[in-house]
Amino acid sequence: MCEAFVGTWKLTSSENFDDYMKEVGVGFATRKVAGMAKPCMIISINGDVVTIRTESTFKNTEMSFKLDQEFDEVTADDRKVKSIITLEAGALVQVQKWDGKSTTITRRREGDKLVLDCVMNNVTATRIYEKA
Repeated sequence: MCEAFVGTWKLTSSENFDDYMKEVGVGFATRKVAGMAKPCMIISINGDVVTIRTESTFKNTEMSFKLDQEFDEVTADDRKVKSIITLEAGALVQVQKWDGKSTTITRRREGDKLVLDCVMNNVTATRIYEKA
């Protein structure tokens, strides 16, 4: 099922991302730089390990995980979080937890696009990627 996500994806649009980053607690300077970045997301699978690599002029990050297993992640804004990613109704649903806080990032296919919904409290950002 994760095979639908495999490939290289380029960010084509981003809505409400600054408000989302603000809600997460990202500082002003980092938000400005990250908001201008047009990252590529490279998703690959090796056995039961999924790797999501994000590359941009701002920062490169990489996480490898097995579905339904909690792992440690350092986010692009340097938060140290516990993440777990599950497959729900064909979407990869990631929950990050740190310092008593929680955010959910849902990656889903919509036609030939990969849509990310980032939710923290009552703030939602939507980022749309297309195959590179």
